[in-house]
Amino acid sequence: MPVTDEMVCFSLYSATRATTQAYRSLLEPWGLTYPQYLVLVTLWVEGDQTVGSLGEHLQLDSGTLSPLLRRMEQARLVRRERGSRDERVVTVTIGERGLALRAELAHIPGRIAAGTGLPDERAAAELIATLHRLTETMHAVSAQASPPSDLDERVL
Repeated sequence: MPVTDEMVCFSLYSATRATTQAYRSLLEPWGLTYPQYLVLVTLWVEGDQTVGSLGEHLQLDSGTLSPLLRRMEQARLVRRERGSRDERVVTVTIGERGLALRAELAHIPGRIAAGTGLPDERAAAELIATLHRLTETMHAVSAQASPPSDLDERVL
């Protein structure tokens, strides 16, 4: 068995790639990317967002988010509007085509849920909670990054 099969980081990487590939296959008929889908889902569920709050929610920086939103606006998936009080604040709203896609893409969460192989919603919720904790602790590790004093022999 390759050593990478015993590494948590590689297992997460492999699962992420497989999940993204599944989304890519499911979204391809609509010409959508996975990040575009995430923007749409956020707007469908949470409503209008500033670019800043959308980037924070999706953990995307403005250098990644701005071109993504520009392409989505050109495709009438979203609209961007500058604030009247502060033109630096840009609000993103669902566009005409983005609104229409909500019903067309309603089957995707179920297909992804089935693809996880998890037995029920409780198991899915537990996995999500574990992944949230992992994300938080890994952010803390990167914020406190310093050269190790001893090498850790555990394979993570």
